[in-house]
Amino acid sequence: MANEGYPCPCDIGHRLEYGGMGREVQVEHIKAYVTKSPVDAGKAVIVIQDIFGWQLPNTRYMADMISGNGYTRSPVPPTRWHSILGNRTQPKRLAPSVWVGLRGRATWTGARTIVPDFFVGQEPWDPSGDWSIFPEWLKTRNARKIDREIDAVLKYLKQQCHAQKIGLVGFCWGGIAVHNLMMKYSEFRAGVSVYGIVKDSEDIYNLKNPTLFIFAENDAVIPLENVSLLTQKLKEHCKVEYQIKTFSGQTHGFVHRKREDCSPADKPYIDEARRNLIEWLNKYM
Repeated sequence: MANEGYPCPCDIGHRLEYGGMGREVQVEHIKAYVTKSPVDAGKAVIVIQDIFGWQLPNTRYMADMISGNGYTRSPVPPTRWHSILGNRTQPKRLAPSVWVGLRGRATWTGARTIVPDFFVGQEPWDPSGDWSIFPEWLKTRNARKIDREIDAVLKYLKQQCHAQKIGLVGFCWGGIAVHNLMMKYSEFRAGVSVYGIVKDSEDIYNLKNPTLFIFAENDAVIPLENVSLLTQKLKEHCKVEYQIKTFSGQTHGFVHRKREDCSPADKPYIDEARRNLIEWLNKYM
């Protein structure tokens, strides 16, 4: 889900069977999934969920990737996936990581990652639910009204984790949240909004810090006209660094809800988008 003007079902993708390398904690009034970085460099990244909630294994997989590898470590690619519309078996904990390497690149040493429950105990969207009630369901989960939760998470990261540099990454619903937060909070050094866009208004282009926007060319829920409008308006009004990348032939959810081995044609785009995400964080954090 990403087009706020015309909310659409977001059911493209696979549900990963993955247990995660982190742990669940209580952060004031919300629960969160936290993964430590192998190297404590005073960095932290808040990963914001999609409509399927903070416990979606795919989102935790991405959080573990950000925290544990960057350019040098990567979680073992999943060997068993289930359609997000189908089997909801208990996730299995996979082996933690394998060493990979990208030649000639600056090294990302990782960051502590946290995936908070921004629905604050409300149920995530059930992909087998009645999509006709989705717009009403969405009204009670406004991606632009999570300041209280963000403030609690920032306090936790600064006071208990001693984070000095903090970034944001969000997928789908979380992409909308990232876009909004990057206009309001100057303490976020970098933001990555992955297939999330808000309807046009005068106040959505004043980003406070560098932001990367990732889109899919064949996204059924984000028209390319919206991406073009965002591109035009940011060029006219934005005073900080930003980048907009649209990946050819890809669909909504391809970065975090499409398995790496789903097709040889898609794999390079999935890998590139994930690499771009890490590169952006590495450059500005």
